[in-house]
Amino acid sequence: MDRYTGKRLDGRYEIHERIGMGGMAVVYRAYDIIDDRTVAIKILKDEFLGNEEFIRRFKNESKAIAVLSHPNIVKVYDVSFGDRIQYIVMEYIDGITLKEYLDQQKVIKWKEAIHFTVQILRALQHAHEKGIIHRDIKPQNIMLLQDGTIKVTDFGIARFSRNETHTMTDKAIGSVHYIAPEQARGDLTDEKSDIYSVGVMLYEMLTGQLPFEADNAVSVAIMQLQADPKPPRDINPSIPEGLEEITLKAMQKNASQRYQSAAEMLRDIEQFRRNPSISFQYKYFVDEKPTKYVDAINTVRGAEPVGYDDNYEYEEDFSKPKKKKKKSTASLVISGILAAFVLAAVIFGIMAVMRGCSNQEAEDVDLPNFVGQKLSDIQANEKYKNFHFTIEYATDDTKEEGVVLDQNPKGEKKVKANADITLTVNGASEKVTIPPLVGLTQEEAENKLKELNLKYTVYPVEDDQTAAGYVKSSDPNEGTEVVQSSTEVKLYVSKGPASDEISVPAVIGKNLDAAKSDILAVGLTVDQKIIYVDDSDKAKDVVIETSPLPGVKVAKGTSVQISVSSGKKSEKSIDIFVQLPKDVTHDISLKAYLDGTLSSEKTVNPSYNGVYQMSFKGSSGQKTLIIQLDNQKYNVFTLNFDTGKPEQKETYPYRDPSASDGNNSGITRAP
Repeated sequence: MDRYTGKRLDGRYEIHERIGMGGMAVVYRAYDIIDDRTVAIKILKDEFLGNEEFIRRFKNESKAIAVLSHPNIVKVYDVSFGDRIQYIVMEYIDGITLKEYLDQQKVIKWKEAIHFTVQILRALQHAHEKGIIHRDIKPQNIMLLQDGTIKVTDFGIARFSRNETHTMTDKAIGSVHYIAPEQARGDLTDEKSDIYSVGVMLYEMLTGQLPFEADNAVSVAIMQLQADPKPPRDINPSIPEGLEEITLKAMQKNASQRYQSAAEMLRDIEQFRRNPSISFQYKYFVDEKPTKYVDAINTVRGAEPVGYDDNYEYEEDFSKPKKKKKKSTASLVISGILAAFVLAAVIFGIMAVMRGCSNQEAEDVDLPNFVGQKLSDIQANEKYKNFHFTIEYATDDTKEEGVVLDQNPKGEKKVKANADITLTVNGASEKVTIPPLVGLTQEEAENKLKELNLKYTVYPVEDDQTAAGYVKSSDPNEGTEVVQSSTEVKLYVSKGPASDEISVPAVIGKNLDAAKSDILAVGLTVDQKIIYVDDSDKAKDVVIETSPLPGVKVAKGTSVQISVSSGKKSEKSIDIFVQLPKDVTHDISLKAYLDGTLSSEKTVNPSYNGVYQMSFKGSSGQKTLIIQLDNQKYNVFTLNFDTGKPEQKETYPYRDPSASDGNNSGITRAP
């Protein structure tokens, strides 16, 4: 027993048992004698009480969760930051982690995967709106209650996106199988990093495997940076095409090509749920470079990019105690190796240049071999004006300055007329000055950047001060001197004023009448057909789902369909397989008694079929099933209609009456 179990904290919290341990804290199940409820208490380990950095991280978690109030996020009830003990009192989660559930089920049905994903996204949408990035979304930090409710936990490495002013250090944060590429690089993280992690989890739920696995953490991180995941439908063909598209969009390497918010991903999921046969037709361009997503980028947050130097890694599990695992050597050196890798990647062009392109298909044209030609001649040639050139520099004393040393893709092949061509030119990289771009049309600004051989990405943004199609701002700003070969300009182009769309109100858990009032109050309508759903733990007429989902923005007047609990439990069917006795060739009588009542009576012959299947239906609770053969007790089962599973409790030998001497005193005549 440790020092806290069996003790009372601050005269209020009775510590019952330890239920989890992480890198810097221990989690206990406790009883709050004042509020009469079971709680989870996370206590900072004694060895960290004098460490200001760990104390800051611990307080950061309490601060992060305290500003959140959402049914899919663990609640914080109380905090204490004394000199001798520091703890956080949280909602006690009586369930298992999503990781444990996936280990049990291996592959889950896509409808169930969507059910979980929607709840996780709702939680993240709320957190992101409060300016909090989780940064460690993984199945180990997702709790699953018995009723299917999801709770997001462990905000220990979360950051406040609006409060920081500098970028992260080179250390990667989060669990390597689920972190976004920008996390693996140690770059700035934002809402889209959490979206990537959700995409990986959705991939895992649908396929039963992770997108990237290797012998060590470093290799996995490198795969996150470079490798393309195997399409989910190649692993599990039963996955609908639209759901595969949603998964892969969430997992795009370039953050600007992912869903830009949880709400945006929820909208696509909502569309898919309405029509599972939908195809979003997201376009990908593939040549010899990594996959490049070329669909339009929808939104960009207007907040100034910020970072956070928070490099501690740990896990918390609220479900049950686990043995403490020692950190591997790989995990201790991963940050340094990744930093070196990224530096090499930048130098040698391993990372793909990503920018928005047109969705229109271009013609196939012949790509010349530019190697040996002067860059100035290529740029002056009208025949090549439709190619988009990216210029990199290298030094070769045996070649003339300005001559192309290499190209990617190689010449003398067919490519698209607007293809990206990387030319490696002999000489030093030039410095150029960002030209005036604000107030130009998108096309005009793009042409100016192309003239300077600058890479760029277009970000459409809502703005009521700038006409649609015109540049609102750029990063770097006008007049900034930059290195031509290593700079990518962010071009923010106005989409015009924000739309007058309305967010569907959060009415789940409310009474039907109250939900209707809330929906009508915001300018939406309610579908006349109310869907009643059995097998819900909610009381009758309590809302369990809406379509569109809460938080989804729709046009004014849109009809919202409401699903409510019927207050009934749906019937479940449990199959029983009776192993009939061997070496019996004659007919025997089989009777099934369910809670003492004869439910079924059949004549069976084991020589024809050694197994007899039976099905029993029920809505809830447990029932005892007794199987008799020739009036002898043979099997005893417990049928659990809450879980839909049987459990064999007893087995008895069968005595053949035809082989008996007439003494049947050992035969059981009644159940």
